[in-house]
Amino acid sequence: MRKVALFGPPASGKSTMARALSSSLGLPHTDLDDILFAGAEPLPLDAFRAAAERVTRGDAWVVEGNYSKLADVVWHRADVLVWLDLPLPLVVRRIVSRSLRQLTGRETSAQARRLTWNRAFFGRRSLLRTAIRKHRHNRPRYARQIAGTAALGVHVVRLRSGREARTWLARELERG
Repeated sequence: MRKVALFGPPASGKSTMARALSSSLGLPHTDLDDILFAGAEPLPLDAFRAAAERVTRGDAWVVEGNYSKLADVVWHRADVLVWLDLPLPLVVRRIVSRSLRQLTGRETSAQARRLTWNRAFFGRRSLLRTAIRKHRHNRPRYARQIAGTAALGVHVVRLRSGREARTWLARELERG
């Protein structure tokens, strides 16, 4: 496993898993959110795609992000694609918990600095509303896209619970 792509909804554990794999395997780690939101405004799609393409051009990497629109430059280049397809109640609980930590200053990150109450919970495009909407509407599309990725020879891992994710990660870290 030299090229690993992880995707899933907010608060699904992508960053935790990506950092652990990166550290254990000695591979560089990239969070696509850090690329997309590097400036004051999100990058335009063509610039975002080009930056993601540069990251995945190499022979070894761990990339995380919930961007199926980059499948051809991230997923299709991976050895392993990990889909953190966790149950909606778990995702909602994690989003609420993490957002509250960030909004109250107990957790700092680039995302925490951009987060507002509206962006977390109340806005039409809040993290919470977006996660619920995507869980309901995008999962069938993700399943089709993943089947296409698997047909290209990429090993696909679909983790459907926190326990499955922890077990898979522990096994991979043990293999080192």
